[in-house]
Amino acid sequence: MRRSPLLVVYLTVFVDLLGFGIIIPILPFYAEKFGADGFWVGAVLTAYSAAQVVGAFFLGRLSDRIGRRPILLFALAGSALSLTATGLANTLFLLILSRALAGGFGGSITTAQAYIADSTTRENRTKYMGLLGAAIGMGFVFGPAVGAGLSGFGFPTAAFVAAGLAAVNFLVGLFALPESRRPGQSGQRRAALTVATLVDALRHPTIGRILISTFLATFAFVGMEATFALLGQAQFNLNAGSLGLIFTLVGIVIVIVQGGLIGRLNERFGEQALAVAGAAIMALTLAVLPLAPSLTLAIIVLAGLAVGQGLLSPTLSSLLSMASSADEQGGTLGVGQSVSALARAAGPLIAGWLFDRGHAFPYFTGAGLVAVTAVLLLGTVVSERRTVLEPEHV
Repeated sequence: MRRSPLLVVYLTVFVDLLGFGIIIPILPFYAEKFGADGFWVGAVLTAYSAAQVVGAFFLGRLSDRIGRRPILLFALAGSALSLTATGLANTLFLLILSRALAGGFGGSITTAQAYIADSTTRENRTKYMGLLGAAIGMGFVFGPAVGAGLSGFGFPTAAFVAAGLAAVNFLVGLFALPESRRPGQSGQRRAALTVATLVDALRHPTIGRILISTFLATFAFVGMEATFALLGQAQFNLNAGSLGLIFTLVGIVIVIVQGGLIGRLNERFGEQALAVAGAAIMALTLAVLPLAPSLTLAIIVLAGLAVGQGLLSPTLSSLLSMASSADEQGGTLGVGQSVSALARAAGPLIAGWLFDRGHAFPYFTGAGLVAVTAVLLLGTVVSERRTVLEPEHV
């Protein structure tokens, strides 16, 4: 297993998500300067995920054709470009457009997952997917802290700093990252780059279950992220600073689980058991969270939710890669990222609508969805790799 290249992959993904995390906490306030109300602030945040639905899928499929390295470099260069455009945006329309551009280039995670799948064995894949999740989590832990420190200099400054980090990241990848595979190396045919590929993925008995599970779990978790600030303010009178610390704690717990524990747990229990356990923990904690009588108990429940998320997310990615052939892993994982992005785009809007009708509704709904995820994963059997995303007419 090529360890040094994987360290480069983890570093590039960390820095990419660090730049993303720098601007996210202050982006809504910048949008308000252009007259954005709550709906349009949501539109700014949704633009990224909505564009990523398409971008992650097609970049993942393209990496199967031309290799992981050029697509990862393309995504990193696009990140620098889109962050620069974000800093230069002087109208609400241009701000939304710049975030959509960022989402369209948002293929670094998909390609990194495929790179890891190329470079690991079936037995240790979940461990290294977990380390990728830890790198992502670290970006989200440190990014908002850096963004808060830069907020006093204005949003454009923060965006340009993030763009500079992305540019340096591109240069590191350009000189230090080798290719993990070559097009056609396994001699198998690859599916056409069409929407039919997505349909076939959903129809496949194993991949379809994993993709549906990915959507439901992501939808439930982002629904919590979108509404917990409102819940905390209503029930515990939390302010923005306190909420930031709480979400930092959640990120740290996820990093600990994915960066240190999941490899050992996977060796003992396996991917499917960990995925089911993660979904069950998420379902329980989501159901309990709005009922917590004190802030201390709410934080404990949130930490438990982070454990469940930390177990479920990388194991879903690992199961998805195992269910596809070597030539299709980029495309399959790209579909998974597209499904996740779709959930991240729709989740906050629907969760907010539910919250207006009852503070507990988004959490009870999310708990039910993740419970369905646990049931789906119980019945999922991942066999040896084979070509599964090839449309029948190809």
